[in-house]
Formats: sequence, C-alpha cells, structure tokens
Amino acid sequence: MVVRRHIEVSGIVQGVGFRPYVYKLANSLKLSGTIRNTSAGVTIEVQGPSAAVQDFVDHLPTDAPALARITDYSIHETPCNGDHDFRIVHSDGQEQMRTLISPDVATCPDCRREMFDPRDRRYLYPFINCTNCGPRFTIVRDIPYDRPSTSMAVFPMCPVCREEYENPLDRRFHAQPNACWECGPQVELWDKAGQKIDCDNPILAAASALRNGLIVAVKGLGGFHLAVDATNPQAVSLLRERKRRVEKPFAVMVPDLEAAESICRLGTAERDVLESIQRPIVLLRKRPDSLIADQVAPFNHNLGVFLPYTPLHHLLLRAGGFRALVMTSGNLSEEPIAIDNREAIRRLHGLGDLFLVHNREILLRCDDSVVRVSNGVTRQLRRSRGFVPVPVFLKNEQPSVLAVGGELKNTVCLTKGKHAFLSQHIGDLENVESYSFFGEAIRHLERILEIEPSVIAHDLHPGYFSTQWARQRGGAHVVGVQHHHAHIASCMAENHLEGRVIGIALDGTGYGTDGHIWGGEVLLAGYEGFDRAAHLEYLPLPGVEAAIHQPWRMAVSYLLHHFGREFLKLNIPFVRALDRNKTELLIRMIEQNVNSPLTSSCGRLFDAVAALVGIRQTVNYEAQAAIELEMAIDDAPDTSGYPMDLIPYGDNWIIGARPMFAGVVEDLQRHVPVSLISRRFHNGLAKAFVELAELLRKKTGLARVCLSGGTFHNVYLSGNLETQLRLAGFEVYAQREVPAGDGGLSLGQAMVAAAQSQHLTAEIAENAEQIL
Repeated sequence: MVVRRHIEVSGIVQGVGFRPYVYKLANSLKLSGTIRNTSAGVTIEVQGPSAAVQDFVDHLPTDAPALARITDYSIHETPCNGDHDFRIVHSDGQEQMRTLISPDVATCPDCRREMFDPRDRRYLYPFINCTNCGPRFTIVRDIPYDRPSTSMAVFPMCPVCREEYENPLDRRFHAQPNACWECGPQVELWDKAGQKIDCDNPILAAASALRNGLIVAVKGLGGFHLAVDATNPQAVSLLRERKRRVEKPFAVMVPDLEAAESICRLGTAERDVLESIQRPIVLLRKRPDSLIADQVAPFNHNLGVFLPYTPLHHLLLRAGGFRALVMTSGNLSEEPIAIDNREAIRRLHGLGDLFLVHNREILLRCDDSVVRVSNGVTRQLRRSRGFVPVPVFLKNEQPSVLAVGGELKNTVCLTKGKHAFLSQHIGDLENVESYSFFGEAIRHLERILEIEPSVIAHDLHPGYFSTQWARQRGGAHVVGVQHHHAHIASCMAENHLEGRVIGIALDGTGYGTDGHIWGGEVLLAGYEGFDRAAHLEYLPLPGVEAAIHQPWRMAVSYLLHHFGREFLKLNIPFVRALDRNKTELLIRMIEQNVNSPLTSSCGRLFDAVAALVGIRQTVNYEAQAAIELEMAIDDAPDTSGYPMDLIPYGDNWIIGARPMFAGVVEDLQRHVPVSLISRRFHNGLAKAFVELAELLRKKTGLARVCLSGGTFHNVYLSGNLETQLRLAGFEVYAQREVPAGDGGLSLGQAMVAAAQSQHLTAEIAENAEQIL
C-alpha cells in the first residue's frame, strides 16, 4: 500500500546538513517527495510503500546529523500525488528568517582527515570545514543564514567549491563557510606593529616562535588567544606579567586525549566532553608529575584543558610538536576578548610578540566555554562558544522578554515562544569595552532572532550598569527581579518546573529586598514571587570591596561577632599573625558601622573560614579563597561536620555560625589538619541546609529543592548536599545546561518578569471586566 506523510520538523535543522541527510535517507528507501525550509524548521512530504515510509519516520530523528537538534515534529497523512523522485525544494528568504542558528563547533573527523592528506586539495588548509563543522554564530551578520549574510560574503567560491555547495549528495552542500586555498581566507604572521612578516608558512613560523618562548596572539573562531608553550615556566611567567593576571589559572590546549591523559586524570565523562563537538574547556584534576609549568595554575589542583577546535589550532599544535599550549583569552584582565586584527594590535600591544591573523572577519566575540564534571554530570561554568545560540527549551510559551543579567559574569537572555536564548559570556560590566560588548550582544541577538521585547528584566541593584541600561532603554515594561529569586527561577526553568519549590541560593553578592547584601538564602519560590524562609546570619562587611579582596577581614568580622574582643586572646595561628594596628582599626570600623554594610553572603563565609585556617588572607581573583578551601579536602573518608544553629526568627530561621566557628577554633588549637577542617566545614554546611529543607517541608508540604548560585560550582558541597537531600526524600534539581552562577541569572530574570507581566495583564483584564 502506497502512503504519503506530511512531516513538520522544528529545531536546529537548517545549515547543519539536515536536508542532505533527509534526501539520502529518502533515496535509500526509494521514496519520493520533497523537503523545504520553513519559518519553523523544515517541511517534509514523503511517499512510498507504508513499510518504507515507517522506516523513514523511525530513522528521521535518531540518525540526524550531529549539529541538528530536533525540538518537535509532527506527522500527518496527506493524499498521494504523482511524485516519482525526492527533491530539495527551494525556499524563499522570508521563510528562513526565524529559524535557529547553530553554534560554532569543532572541526569534524572527515575534515581533519582531509586536511592532513597530501593528496587532498585542501591539504593543510587552515579554514577547511563542511556542513558538519566550522563557524556559524560568530560569522553571522544578519538573517537568513546564507553566505551573503556572513563574513564569508567577500570570498566568492571557486567553481569546484561551488559545485560541492550545490550538490545535495556532497558533505559541503550549503555549508556557508565552504572555501579552499583557491578562493577562501588566508593566514598571515604580523609583528607587534601590525606589519606582515614575509614567510612561506606563517603557522610554522608562529610555532617556531612559541618554541623559543615568545607570546603569539592567535586569531580563532570567537576572538584572539594569547598562546605560549605551557611547559616553559619563563614564557608562562612573562605572559602573567604582561596580562596582569597574578594567579588566576590559564587554560591549556592539548592535541589529543592521550596528551590530556598525560597531564590530568580523566574519567569516561571527561573524555566524552573533551571530544564533544563543542570542545569546551574542562576543569580536570592535575597529575602531580605532568610536564605543565607550575605557573599555569599556581596553588590549584585543577587544570582547564581543551582540545583544538579549529583547523588552525590543529596545524599549529602539529607544526610545533607541542604537548600543550596555554591558550588564554586575548585581552587584559576583565576586558572582552579582541576579535579584529587591527583591534588586536591596538589592545594587545605589549602582550603579544607576534600575531597569527587571518582575513575572515569575526562578527561577534565569543569566549571559550568552561565546564566541570560532577558525579558524572557535565555542568556549565561559562556557557559560550559551542553552546550559544542554542536555546534553552522551555516548558511553556513565554512573551518576548529581554533580561539583562547582573554585573559580573554577565549574559543577557531573550525569550521567544518556548525558547530562551542566552547570549555568550559577556563578562564583568566594569569597563567601557565590556559595556559596549553588552550592548552589541543585545542588538545582535534581537536582530538574528527578530525579537522586539515587550518586557525588560533587570537586577534590583540600582548601581549595576545593566540595571541602569534597562531603565533607560524605554519602549517596554521594565521589571526588577531580586538576584536570588532569579537564580532559583533559572534552575526551575531549565528543569521545566512550575509551582513553588524550596530554593537554596548560595553565592557571594546579591542585592536584597531589605537593602542588605544577600548570599546565603533559602526561599520558597515560584516564578511570580518568593518568600525568604531562612538565611545565613548577617555580618558586617568591613570595607566592602576590600573585604572581598582580603578574606582576613571577614574572619575578623565573624570572630568579633561570635566571641567579642576576646577572640584576640585565642591561641591560634590566624590570631597570632594579625597586624594588631590594622585589626584594631578594622574592629573600630565594624563597631562604629563605618563602611560596613550587613551581608548574609555564603561566599564571605567561605572566605572567613579559608582565612581562619591559613589558606588565603588575600585573593587575586574572584572566589580564590573558596576554591582553595574546597581543594584542601583530601580523600580520607569523614562524614562529621561542624554544627550550625537554626534560630527561629518569626516564621523564618536564621542560620547561625557560632558553633561552627567554635569547632574550627578548637580543631586549630588541637592541630587538626586543614584538609579535615575543610571537610567538616563543608559537611556541616550541607547538613544545616538539609535540616532547613526538612523543617520547610513539614511547614509547607514542599518536597522539591532547587540549588543555584555560584557557590554550587563547588563540586564537593553540591554533590554532598544533593546526596543528603535525596536520602532525606527530596526531589533535587540542579543546573547543568546553564551556569548555576551569575552566567545563568538572565534566564531566571526572564522567567520571573514573564510570569509577573502575565499576572499583571490578567489582573488588568479582570478589573476591566468587573468595571464593565
């Protein structure tokens, strides 16, 4: 029996080889019909024997190309017609305007094999790509996604490339960046003044410079890297000095898994994510005997490792025979990554000795993504290249909302239907360059997604640049969203939750509704609102920013709060080492409430403990003290934890740290190893939040717990807390698709603003009806 089926497919199915895949599948089953692009994805009509059509339907989603992401598809019967073959039908430009653009992904195995094949016409070509790999997001100027709307528009294809591009059976069918030595982009080596250096092989010359200890700025997919030989201590130290990056770890790029295994410990999950098409930086445990210079990640047990993801990277690593290259963002600390050749010469002046550039324009900055595997689950720490602009798929349709994120680790988010589009990592909005990039990212997303938001969401903090931008933008309803409410809403949205949950939001800083600095919060939350059920006790933050950079100040604040001035008599190394003049000045600042706002920050609690046990008195990058406190935990089993007080406060609870600090002090006096003290601190903190969740379940009946906030990048704490909550009978939801830290904040802001605006609209409609 001959049948015909009409199939609508939505998702990332354009520009990723989906139509050639369907064409080949239909022909292999001897089916007739058509496929064409639509505004939502693609429409397929397929006709033939019912068994063959069913085979087609069964294989369609399961064998799709690696870059395709099917979010929905529907199948309907339709009358047969006189089709005798299967055709790819041309689609007009308007139909393509609203489809999803795929992210930049790593060079595929087929292209790598061709690139190193002396018989191939693209042998050693540094821009080889096909429909299954290469740049997408960072070369898109406008929509629809076709060559004239990309930075490849200035490179007309040669006849051979054009033939590949137009052949539906070819791997390069409609691959917009398709090119070769004859017609595509080229590489040059420049000196620090931006003058071209004459050489037969710029990549080989750059590799030679790297072997000789020089710093080379290398143009990649989403911007420049600053590269040095990761096994050369002097070169790495020079890079640190020039980049003004004192101790924050550098990421290293290695040629293959074997090289990664030689420097770090890998499990199955780590191997899989290293080799994934996104090629993120993966945080891995260092081997003590690796060849990597100590200066790459000082005072750190972990290394950020990634594999090459562009042809140029593969060629550079092979040309120099490198086991590892430091590949860090091409910028000064806290500035956005450089993307333009001349911009790089200007902004990286004094950083790079040489510049390996090319003439394919990068249209949008996009830093490398960073992930960490926790209990076999890959979790995002920085969501950027390889993942953006793939949307977060939502449970329900949403109004068009623009959420502008926070001040640090900024991302923005646009919602459209059942999709939430988070931008690439923008960074800290504390300088002109980052603020400019912030506006650039918003305009680009609005343009390629064709979204004009009706609502703009921002953080409650009035001093944030993103908040000020939102209030000045105009043309839309503006909604302020509390920082930790946004964190919990982000976790709920990613996990498709509705209703209310117990939300545990732990981080360093967030503006509270009472004007204080929050950061250790337990909320009863839904999208429309929240109640603050519990929080860490308020402590003075003496000197504000100074206290964040000098954890010893928070240790003094906690000790003074719990033991009074008598803490100065404690016989522990921390107290003995204090500068008495500075300490007396700090105590008076706290007692007289001078520049010492109150905070319930969990991040500052970690800082205080890290300083108290002697790990870190000052920090050189964000969360350094907390990171090193976690790393101090050894593998010795110990489930004991320091107690914490749960103090009733009206209908809520205050989490008091006095017994915990008393336990830490006692262990220091008994010369207990710091590794054990750190473990007991983490265990005690987890136990306190489990007890709180149990109290709230008894009070409210809620049994779902969402965990969010930057503190949950701590693998030991998050894993311990998730395990203990599940053992206590809770459903536990954490984040993996977007960062738990402020990089995921904009998603939660969007969801809260959407819910509140819909609620307001409903109220207005109800009031109008009552009046009528």
